[in-house]
Amino acid sequence: MSARIAIDDLRVGMFVHLDLGWWAHPFALSSFRLATADQIATIRGLGLTHVRWSPEKSALDPADEGVGVRKSAAAPDALGAGVSADDPRADAPRAEGPSDARVAGGPVVDASAVAAPAVASSAAAAPAVAATTAAAPAALVPAAEVPVAPAAPPDAVALAVGRPVAAPEKGSAPRDEAAAATGRGAGAPGRSVGRAHPVDANAAPDRRAHDRRTLLAAQREATRVCLRQYGEAAKSLKLTIDNVFSQPEAARQATEGLTRALIGKMMVDGELSIRVLADARADRASAHALNVALISMLMGRVFGFGEVEMLDVGVGALLHDVGKLELPERVRHPDARTPAADQLLYREHVVRGLAIGKRMGLSAGALVVIGQHHEMADGSGFPSQIGVDRMAAAARIVALVNRFDNLCDPALPAHALTPHEALSLIFAQTRAKFDASMLNAFIRMMGVYPPGSVVQLTDDRYALVTNVNSTRPLKPRVLVYDPQLPADEALQLNLEQYGDLGIRRSLRPEQLPDDALHYLSPQRRVIYFFEPAQGLRSDFGQEIAA
Repeated sequence: MSARIAIDDLRVGMFVHLDLGWWAHPFALSSFRLATADQIATIRGLGLTHVRWSPEKSALDPADEGVGVRKSAAAPDALGAGVSADDPRADAPRAEGPSDARVAGGPVVDASAVAAPAVASSAAAAPAVAATTAAAPAALVPAAEVPVAPAAPPDAVALAVGRPVAAPEKGSAPRDEAAAATGRGAGAPGRSVGRAHPVDANAAPDRRAHDRRTLLAAQREATRVCLRQYGEAAKSLKLTIDNVFSQPEAARQATEGLTRALIGKMMVDGELSIRVLADARADRASAHALNVALISMLMGRVFGFGEVEMLDVGVGALLHDVGKLELPERVRHPDARTPAADQLLYREHVVRGLAIGKRMGLSAGALVVIGQHHEMADGSGFPSQIGVDRMAAAARIVALVNRFDNLCDPALPAHALTPHEALSLIFAQTRAKFDASMLNAFIRMMGVYPPGSVVQLTDDRYALVTNVNSTRPLKPRVLVYDPQLPADEALQLNLEQYGDLGIRRSLRPEQLPDDALHYLSPQRRVIYFFEPAQGLRSDFGQEIAA
């Protein structure tokens, strides 16, 4: 049961409900337990006079309010909002996250700078962006002009991050790709190597068990928060798209509001993580639009985009396929079997999208993104066949991210490439179609093995990539297949803390043994979201790395 309470009567420990939608306030969730006086001050600044609260979910100090509710500590969650009491793990300890600070600077993109992304000379270097995965996803909408192509050579992407590639000796085992970058030899199969923090053998078993429970609770809570945030964002976007024709002005305001909310939660100091969500719920069109928008905005963050540029790239990416609403369903996602006449009709979605955007009153920058998201750097795109010198920076980003997402999630799931294969294919076979500096920055941001990639480690174990630090693209965080541990109790292993343990090669899901495939559960379709990078300790050592 919930009741209304005046804003001035709010107290730390109350479980409140903000009936505004996630995009209309700065908190991680719309329903949460107040943990600090600062959160109360923020709610008072929203202009509300009353909010709903749930006494039975609250944790007030009886001495403070004189109410007989359960007394417990209200710890902040991973994104700074209060702890949700909807979950039985609400009182579990949480991992600490980074503090907030805004990134300065505007976009100055040098198309010839392949080694690193260009940023405004007056701006501080943008924070590193990491990529994470919470395990796998629901269906997405792909842009269907993507042809099915064979995977590129496995070392193609490595060239983009400056790693030398040598031909393997005849009859040799697969090369240790991490060792190639560090100059160290591969570890022997079947053993754990390079532990940065060996476990104290005399540690009390109950202490180790407590540590594992603590880390597992934090890992699960971070996933729950992302799923709930994503659900609210997807619902908001779906309602917006449904109103594009009947209420174009209101649809514009809602799209800009959602984008501003994402900007506010994205432009923080420190690293962010791109997660792949297993149980996210969204229609295919909304999922694709959110994928492209989120990753494009993270790219804008890397390049030091200011708030106006971020708003343009976000709104433009969310609405880049809005013109498809005027097309018959049969031509919205063409493939090689689509008749030529329908292919031409499909291409009209760009011009139709521009017309819809103008009726909505979108900014010039957002309209450029819609109009150029199928243009290519070499002039081979459509509808205007312009080259990189005439494409806006935001449009160059969206064109690249749109292509990547389409390769991972085509209209026919059987044709889907893994994230690693998609990245390799773009670099090896079509890199001339994209801005060189942006392609290089994209690879560094997503990592050589993007979230959702299935890999084999240098000790021969199978794993699913769950987090990639952009400063160490060959040392991601992974979920390791361990037949002696239930999958829902597995902790992620940070390869960065295990010097000689790395990734040997990327695999397709069907190459996994059946038990490993069921355990890791890689998904054909990926749904991305983001969060502050979690500082989960990886010195819990032997149970994970052995």
